[in-house]
Amino acid sequence: MKALSLFAMAFFLFISCNQKKEVETPLPEVDVNNENALTMEGTWELVNYYDYDGTDITDTVPMAEGYRQVKIYSGDKVMWSRKVPMDSIEYYGYGTYSASEDELIETLDYGSASMLRIIDTMRVFSFELQLKPDTFTQITIDDEGNRITSENYIRIN
Repeated sequence: MKALSLFAMAFFLFISCNQKKEVETPLPEVDVNNENALTMEGTWELVNYYDYDGTDITDTVPMAEGYRQVKIYSGDKVMWSRKVPMDSIEYYGYGTYSASEDELIETLDYGSASMLRIIDTMRVFSFELQLKPDTFTQITIDDEGNRITSENYIRIN
């Protein structure tokens, strides 16, 4: 009798442990039209430049053959590198960034030898920012508030 009771208990324990409890966990909804859902976080590649007349775009400058520039934003850090096939000068930089709805500020800590010469005189780079889920544009503004040029990026991850 003891063996039968022990077998029955083991059987019920086995059955109850193997029953799957289905718990539905809803996936978080992300509204890409919500400005609060936009983020610089990720990897971006430069696709072209715009020239401005102070307000409006006057020219689109495409990337040269073999030219590549990539920026990575993670947490509050930014790193970028540039490959210019016809130029032996290396370009890369690393530092921190902050972004608001319409402004991007990058503060570089170090970079390639060519960038270190620039960082010695100017470490903080401030841009007008136009951010969408898979693209962003950083626009250089002059002292009078006029748009000069922009770098236009697409998200690659």
